Amino acid sequence: MKGVTDLPNIKSAIKRVELTRIRTIRNAAAKSTLRTSIRRFEESLNTDLETATTALKKTTRALDKATSKGLVHKNTAARKKSRLTKKLAKTFTQAS
Repeated sequence: MKGVTDLPNIKSAIKRVELTRIRTIRNAAAKSTLRTSIRRFEESLNTDLETATTALKKTTRALDKATSKGLVHKNTAARKKSRLTKKLAKTFTQAS
């Protein structure tokens, strides 16, 4: 077990430390994927409306999945979806 300086003596506590480490890694990977999805949406704003709309749907889905898994609070996800949708509308109404 890397990075653990004080390992517990009790067997169940040792298991909890290991499970926490595994979950932390999994959550970090999932958050990274979510951030990548948001970044890809923002990059797609430079292209056409259709591509940006598709990217927004994928990002919204990713946010909803993260919310259901407890990775992001539901209000945080709602706020991010709202801001991304506004950003899409603003970008393509100005271009028209």
